[in-house]
Amino acid sequence: MHNILRPAALAPLALALFAAAPLPVQAQSSLKLGEVELDASLTLDGIFARRYSGKEGAPAGFGHAHGDEDHDHHHGHSHALENGFNAGHSEIGLRARTDLFDGVLTIGFDDEDVKVEEAYLVTRALPAGLRVKAGKFLSDIGYVNSRHPHDWSFVERPLVNQYLFGDHGLLERGVQLSYTLPTRSFAMLGVEVLQGNGEGLDRYDDGALSARKSGPRLLTAFAKFGPDLGDRHALQAGVSGGTSRQNVRVDAHGDHTHYIDGDAWFAGADLMYRYDAGRSHGEGNWRIGGEYYYVERDVGAGGGNRARWLNYTEKQDGAYIEAVYGFAPRWEAGVRAEALGLNNKVVKFHPRALGEEDSSYRYSAQVTWRARETVFVRAQLTREDFAGQRAHGSEAAVAQDGSWMFMLQLNALFGSHPAHRF
Repeated sequence: MHNILRPAALAPLALALFAAAPLPVQAQSSLKLGEVELDASLTLDGIFARRYSGKEGAPAGFGHAHGDEDHDHHHGHSHALENGFNAGHSEIGLRARTDLFDGVLTIGFDDEDVKVEEAYLVTRALPAGLRVKAGKFLSDIGYVNSRHPHDWSFVERPLVNQYLFGDHGLLERGVQLSYTLPTRSFAMLGVEVLQGNGEGLDRYDDGALSARKSGPRLLTAFAKFGPDLGDRHALQAGVSGGTSRQNVRVDAHGDHTHYIDGDAWFAGADLMYRYDAGRSHGEGNWRIGGEYYYVERDVGAGGGNRARWLNYTEKQDGAYIEAVYGFAPRWEAGVRAEALGLNNKVVKFHPRALGEEDSSYRYSAQVTWRARETVFVRAQLTREDFAGQRAHGSEAAVAQDGSWMFMLQLNALFGSHPAHRF
């Protein structure tokens, strides 16, 4: 108990008091230059984290880099939270509008790096419900993938999205064509032709000796449907899938390295229901939803070892379900349960075989206070029950203790911002 009273542990209270200070209300306005309307926004995100037991680790079957606990593959930075204060995912957003196109630029930054997160054009004037998006963008598969962190219901990205598609989700360069059907109910179909330069389904780790196939290497498709349920109720269901022409994973063991090369495909389904109670500032509103994804990778040894290998089919999946309820004006509480690796068959070395890892789970509960629509403070308690990774050359899994973690997040968005989608 005495650890809780340490000065460092009182920092969340100080952060909450700071967040409670009144903020000036800013008008949502645009700058017009000739026929072009310009909007700008700044999102700042800070997180205080305290892990009270266990340690940061990768779920069994998903920590392929042997000792790389932060799941950074080949990008040179980690997204793990340290005990104490952390710079979360902040953004600068610019949007330009004409009668023909929208242009969007999003620059993401934290205390380690700055990068162009999204930069794309999207048409506004194509006939018959057609729309084209081109550039670098978050894929529209599923529900959470295309949403930025300030629009999440919890501090962390869902495990299934992070570990199957990458720390930033499925974020790629390419072209998307979508078609909105002319029906009373919302219905949209879409396909994406993408370069295939990501961290998950289309990964290509440093150290691989096989040549990288020319792009585009990744093709996805999605469908979304939302029936008309009246003013109080809203429902959106979706399915998605995709295929990658190349998936290359390198497993380094210090004195030697293995790598496997193959192709992959995925399929998923998502569902979200919302209820609007019609009261002020979200009181009585609630929403419930989740996603499921399944991935298969057909792989064999990379390089000159392929002739001495059998080919293997890796199978992995994951899901989550979450529910959030507005229990008072500006206040909401939510719970989320996640499972990763219900199917968890991955290639192992020494002996070379297709091994089966145990499943991992995570449970979270949050309370959020919104000073205004674009400013919130969120307190979250998370329990991680990750299965241990099998040690190199061993059939025995390395045990991981269950971990409790507390997080306090302050997120503030300034300036114009497009309305959030469903």
